[in-house]
Amino acid sequence: MNTAKDRLLKIIDEIPENEVIKILDFAEFLKEKKEKSLSEDLTKASESSLDFWNNDIDDEVWNNA
Repeated sequence: MNTAKDRLLKIIDEIPENEVIKILDFAEFLKEKKEKSLSEDLTKASESSLDFWNNDIDDEVWNNA
C-alpha cells in the first residue's frame, strides 16, 4: 500500500537535508495549529459550562451557605 505517509517518507529520503528542514518546519507548524485549535475548543467548552452556574438563584443559595 502506498499511503501518503509512505510517499512523503520516500520524498524525504530523496531530498537534501536542508530541504527536509523546511518540511519539518511546516509539519511542526501544522501540529501546533492543531494543538492550538484543540486548546481553544476546550476553553470554549469550559466557558460554556461555567455559564450554567452563573445565575441569580445559585448565587443566592451560595451566598447563604
